[in-house]
Amino acid sequence: MKNRLKIAVWLLCALCIPYIGKAQQATGEEDRAFWVETLTRIADPVLVNLSNGTLKQNMPYESLGNRHRFSHLEAVGRLVCGIAPWLELGPDNTPEGQLRKKYIDLTVKGLKNAVNPSSPDYLVFGEPSQPLVDAAFLAQGLLRAPKQLWGNLDAEAKAWMITELKRSRNIKAFNNNWLLFASTVEAALLEFTGEYDKDRLLYGVEKFRDEWYKGDAMYGDGPAFHMDYYNSFVIHPMLTDVLRVMKKHGIAGAEFLDTQLKRHTRYAEILERFISPEGSFPVVGRSICYRFGAFHALGQAALMHILPERVAPAQVRCALTAVIRRQLESPANFDKNGWLRVGFTGEQIDISESYINTGSVYLCAVGLLPLGLPPTDEFWSAPYTEWTNLKAWNGKRVEADHAIK
Repeated sequence: MKNRLKIAVWLLCALCIPYIGKAQQATGEEDRAFWVETLTRIADPVLVNLSNGTLKQNMPYESLGNRHRFSHLEAVGRLVCGIAPWLELGPDNTPEGQLRKKYIDLTVKGLKNAVNPSSPDYLVFGEPSQPLVDAAFLAQGLLRAPKQLWGNLDAEAKAWMITELKRSRNIKAFNNNWLLFASTVEAALLEFTGEYDKDRLLYGVEKFRDEWYKGDAMYGDGPAFHMDYYNSFVIHPMLTDVLRVMKKHGIAGAEFLDTQLKRHTRYAEILERFISPEGSFPVVGRSICYRFGAFHALGQAALMHILPERVAPAQVRCALTAVIRRQLESPANFDKNGWLRVGFTGEQIDISESYINTGSVYLCAVGLLPLGLPPTDEFWSAPYTEWTNLKAWNGKRVEADHAIK
């Protein structure tokens, strides 16, 4: 009887293995549909409520700490930062294009509520200290969607937005990655108004350029190096975007962009190699419950077409799809009303820090940046491609990895 049971189990596994392999090898079109579905599922509670003026009324608060007053701006700024490139593609006659129109309208209406002093969802921008962080993420989102977000705000909303971004100047940045939050706000003000605070724009850029680079595309989070994902959450994406604005406007120091892009490319290569054959990645460092937001810098490299030559865009798509599927497979990632829970995969409040709350975890949206590439881009149009770890563990050809000097 035992032998028959073993044979039955073996036959079942033999039948399932080919099926599982085929299920993993989705087309780019199927992957994109899954990414869009993921984006809308994450975005809906925030944007629907913000556009209706009910975000503060309906958004839950889950945290080991007490930052409830600032959690709403966290959710808005971080979500917009991630979905902006997709929105910037604009509406068209395809089903996805019509869906984008819906979310562009929701976001534009919601952002006006967020900066309208008479709105029940008027958000806090100027009180120390957390609002500096999320004013910067929102500013970065506006930089990523200048036509569909900034361009669609009416004159009154633009004036209010500028006022609120300037309020964040009241907040002194800590001597670490926070300096780039101040730089990013100033970059947005420079881009949209032509006016900026020179010291706040340049101080952080110069610190990372001149003092905090540790080698092989890794920056310290301030003077010290931390083994976490802040090079991806904040440092590379914001440093790159600030320098691009500086170069566009002819600001002295923008020549560092060439070096930074080389470092960003290398760091993207490292991140791609962090993704296991199973779609997992090392659970290391603080803020790990930002989930696949840990791949912000990799997604931005794909979006900007600055991936290293030996990393095919499609292998990044397939690797990130595996991560997102793996991380969101538990229904416990969302509460009964669709809000994200605090956790890494599921609801895991103890894996968070005291500054993490419901709003914070919407930084996962920055892992979806490549949706800003059109469906015709190689990232989406190329067939299924194995990523580095999958090829290596399957005994296939993989080139040696080397640091940059």
